Amino acid sequence: MAAQTAQQAPLLSNEEQTAVGIFPASHWQQQSTVEDPNDDAASTIESFMSSTASLSSTIFEYRTIHGRTYHGEMGNAESWEPNDERHKDALDIAHHAYTVVMDGKLYMAPLDKKKVQKVVDIGTGTGLWATDFADEFPNAEVIGTDITPIQPSWIPANVKFELDDCNGEWTWPDNTFDFVHLRMMFGLIEDWEAIFRQAYRTCKPGGYTESFIKCSTFLSDDGSVKDDSAMAQWGRVWNAAGKKIGRTFEVYDHDLQQKGMEAAGFVDIQVKEYYIPVGVWHQDENLAEKGLWWKIMMECDLEGYLNYPFNAVMGWTPAETAVYAAHLRKELNNPKIHGYFKARSVWGRKPE
Repeated sequence: MAAQTAQQAPLLSNEEQTAVGIFPASHWQQQSTVEDPNDDAASTIESFMSSTASLSSTIFEYRTIHGRTYHGEMGNAESWEPNDERHKDALDIAHHAYTVVMDGKLYMAPLDKKKVQKVVDIGTGTGLWATDFADEFPNAEVIGTDITPIQPSWIPANVKFELDDCNGEWTWPDNTFDFVHLRMMFGLIEDWEAIFRQAYRTCKPGGYTESFIKCSTFLSDDGSVKDDSAMAQWGRVWNAAGKKIGRTFEVYDHDLQQKGMEAAGFVDIQVKEYYIPVGVWHQDENLAEKGLWWKIMMECDLEGYLNYPFNAVMGWTPAETAVYAAHLRKELNNPKIHGYFKARSVWGRKPE
């Protein structure tokens, strides 16, 4: 398999990084990463192995950035997530984490199992949402789309995967789908209003579109996420990266889901808010379980989540990024730090 090595200058200069509150790599190298032995230990993650469908060999000519692979060239498609085996494992765990946050549900829209015939999952990743949905709706045809072929070949008969960039013109005819699903697409979509216009066009009258997203910044109600913490750094880096590449990570903060659906013409728009205390510090057992799975998801491939923005935006080396990651892990495992994310499901109906 051919691989191209991407060597690129950082998008943000040192001055620009300082202006938005991003600390230099040297800041994290000077701090201790020794964890309190009484804090929650990192969880052991089992490996999930998946195969890919047979596709043209050119699709597998991945880019390589600091030893991690990313999808090959495909129109204007661009992704900050790796597509190698380690990150596929992380995406599988992420699917479980999202369903735990949603109390075991795959969707919130009021779907009628007797009427749902065709569904599309935009940005399907490893395809677990599509396959789980297909099991729940055995009479529906489920299509999962993505820009990189990391989906398994062993799938239910009513599932198929297509290679496609959702930022381009959708090729399906008008009124095709009973349900259009998107999940965690921040930093990947160029124009959220355009995406929902396409979802509206291809959605059948009476059908639904739903999008799940989280905020990009760690929050705390008691001030335990300090301004100079690795958690606080997380949000600054992602938001700076999004502004530079023109694909915002502030979808939640700017309420782009609801605004996009309203502009497209959807009606009966509903919003469900989620509270995710990252780690196991919360006294509520249900919230602690959600926080545990979110922590497991992040720790499974923390360097994979960080590699692209820290390289492309700030020009850090893998060693420098690893030091920051160690600090973030330390904070994730500290029950005295009460960091959390907010997340939101938004769904709307196309008028009949």
